[in-house]
Amino acid sequence: QVQLVESGGGLVQAGGYLTLSCAASGRTFSIYKMGWSRQAPGKEREFVASIEWSGGTTIYADSVKGRFTISRDNAKTTAYLQMNSLKSEDTAIYYCNLYSQATGANYWGQGTQVTVSS
Repeated sequence: QVQLVESGGGLVQAGGYLTLSCAASGRTFSIYKMGWSRQAPGKEREFVASIEWSGGTTIYADSVKGRFTISRDNAKTTAYLQMNSLKSEDTAIYYCNLYSQATGANYWGQGTQVTVSS
């Protein structure tokens, strides 16, 4: 019912910046939280950031706090992840997540690759 498409990934140098986008379509039931997670080669998926539908509450993993910023545009049904001061350890596939507060369902995108060269 809900589809998520990530975009904006690519190759950047350490210290650089990149912005990821996540466009949602389908039956979102209006009220939903969105977030980002990532998975590096040989590692399990880890939480990165989340934001409530109003944008009033945000949560960040300690590893990205102060460098990454999550935001959303409900009119466009899109979430963003602004990544600054990128490090080699940020290299991973980044996944977008949507949680429907109306149904309790979770949805995931296919991911977008972010590679940071040292």
